[in-house]
Amino acid sequence: MIGRLHHVVLDCPDPLALATFYSRLLGDPITYASDDWVVVSTSSQASGLAFQLARDHRRPTWPDLAVPQQIHLDVMVEDIAAATLQVLELGATPLDGDDVFADPAGHPFCLVKRPGWAPPIAADRPS
Repeated sequence: MIGRLHHVVLDCPDPLALATFYSRLLGDPITYASDDWVVVSTSSQASGLAFQLARDHRRPTWPDLAVPQQIHLDVMVEDIAAATLQVLELGATPLDGDDVFADPAGHPFCLVKRPGWAPPIAADRPS
């Protein structure tokens, strides 16, 4: 092994706003925040999602490739219909395709049904 994943980093115009969206979506806390860099992870020692200020960020135009997606995340859920309502309430925008949404900065993400081999979602989180 050469190394291990530190963070997946998303460029965005407002790191705190986008981190708050993903904190609520994933149930993980914001573990670090500055004006231009915010991290969401299970703990301050864990890998997670980082949000980096990009003043020139261009919102992706999914599925049109005029401004292609820079990244997309698959978010595993127990119930797609219930999760759809919840992500819309958080500020996601529906996109073309099955269970595809844009976060507030325009990055596409998909809701995917938890496969039988994966542990239940609630089991992943401390109460």
